[in-house]
Amino acid sequence: MSALSRGLISRLHQLLSINPLPSPSPYSFFLLRRFSADTFVDGSEIQPPQESRIIEAKASVMTPKSKRTGVIAVKCGMSALWDKWGARIPITVLWVDDNIVSQVKTIEKEGIFALQVGCGQKKEKHLTKPEVGHFRAQGVPLKRKLREFPVTEDALLPVGTSIGVRHFVPGQYVDVTGITRGKGFQGGMKRHGFKGGPASHGTSLAHRSIGSTGQRDDAGKVFKGKKMPGRMGGKQRTVKNVWVYKIDPARNLLWVKGQVPGAEGNFVFIRDAFYKKPDVSLLPFPTYLADEDEDTSELEPLVADLGEVDPFMVAD
Repeated sequence: MSALSRGLISRLHQLLSINPLPSPSPYSFFLLRRFSADTFVDGSEIQPPQESRIIEAKASVMTPKSKRTGVIAVKCGMSALWDKWGARIPITVLWVDDNIVSQVKTIEKEGIFALQVGCGQKKEKHLTKPEVGHFRAQGVPLKRKLREFPVTEDALLPVGTSIGVRHFVPGQYVDVTGITRGKGFQGGMKRHGFKGGPASHGTSLAHRSIGSTGQRDDAGKVFKGKKMPGRMGGKQRTVKNVWVYKIDPARNLLWVKGQVPGAEGNFVFIRDAFYKKPDVSLLPFPTYLADEDEDTSELEPLVADLGEVDPFMVAD
């Protein structure tokens, strides 16, 4: 038997012996007080646990300082419409695919007010075990894409709340965030819009060259951040102040004017515009809560009011 084993056995015999304990000393009381169940190690008292926050899905009044959650959509592609004046309107169609609240973050637990929104569906075999455990703990279906949106305290929604396309109203402005199309390694003319070299007058094999990149003795180097050839696209970009032209509650489709970042089939994230803030009296707050007996398949599309003056024609 090794010395380590004999030492452990002798130690166990000492602990299990029936010798009377010595009289307690003041230092032992100090240790009991310092490591008791009602105090921390530093001696501060343990506060009783606070009651969990009650979050209800009910309509309320939105204030100018309120911040609603956003939604996750799938870019379906580009289209074009003609208004009543015959003007062509470039349109991007977005599909809000089964958005629900998958997690609520509060200031007491996570230190922030935010809502985690899930979009789409995904099979369990295509998710990692931590992801599956997260959905199981929250009691929500398995989702394909997750996104966290910071909100104010009055805009919190309970887990499992459905968020549809009627979260927005036609005529308002939104900010759309997505990943731009990746174009690979490109030259300076395509990436930064350089002019390039002359087409004649002695130019040889340098028509699309970016030209000089540095200086002479002063400073004798190429500064960081110089526009040069490199990887183009594939970055997160936000298009601000995108105008909502029409919504289709029956199919959860959203028509917005202009182009949004990303290719067809990519996820984009839509929020109320930061600069051109919509009228708070027109927006459903904290979101549109449909009635239980409401049949969305029979709802007609809602189109923005263009007014009496063509907004797409340049004024004289």
